[in-house]
Amino acid sequence: MADLQGRIALVTGASQGIGRACALELAAKGVTVALAARNEAKLAEVAQEIATAGGQAVPVALDIASEESIRTAAKTLIDQFGKVEILVNNAGITRDGLMMAMKRADWDDVIGTNLTGAFLLTQALLRPMLKNRWGRIVNITSVVGRTGQAGQVNYAASKAGMIGMTRSLAREVASRGITVNAVAPGYIETAMTAVLDDKQRDAMMTQIPLGRAGTDVDIAHAVAFLASEQASYITGHVLDVNGGMFMGG
Repeated sequence: MADLQGRIALVTGASQGIGRACALELAAKGVTVALAARNEAKLAEVAQEIATAGGQAVPVALDIASEESIRTAAKTLIDQFGKVEILVNNAGITRDGLMMAMKRADWDDVIGTNLTGAFLLTQALLRPMLKNRWGRIVNITSVVGRTGQAGQVNYAASKAGMIGMTRSLAREVASRGITVNAVAPGYIETAMTAVLDDKQRDAMMTQIPLGRAGTDVDIAHAVAFLASEQASYITGHVLDVNGGMFMGG
């Protein structure tokens, strides 16, 4: 995907897991990647990893739950690069629990981080995309935003909300050459899923026709494709990357 050479991207939650994999994949294709997360030490490690491989990366401290932090990071990037052309909204948290026992704070934190944070960051970076008539926005949602999941009403609602946001924004900005899509991972081996015990993991495997967990690289390949010129006629789409766990329209 040589067409990505020289583009400027921002990947949130880039210090580990899916975000890190997306940053590495985009950098390998010639993209200058801004790496955003709260953990600056981990970001520095990823930036060094990209530099060692011959790529370009810039760490950016960002707390996606803070509107002030989002504004500061967006201004820093636009001042430095003039634009962000590829935005990967990946940062997210979980606060699992059954609805009857879920605290209001656990609902607010997940919605505020996963959905409102993505909204505010996209809004802060959209103007240069509109002006330049080119942009790629890729929102990392989840299979549970499609199917629901007991014990995750907050997380599933935030991820379903991202799908609605994706499709609505796609309609708003299509005339300016900007595509907006979502990638919905299934069961992916990451730090977020590492907390599952063997029984939970085995139960999950029975629901996956391909018979294996996905990897962060599987998701990164999908993101890089949607960011490319090859995907220029795809917008408002949810790309399921789940091994067949959910097959829907």
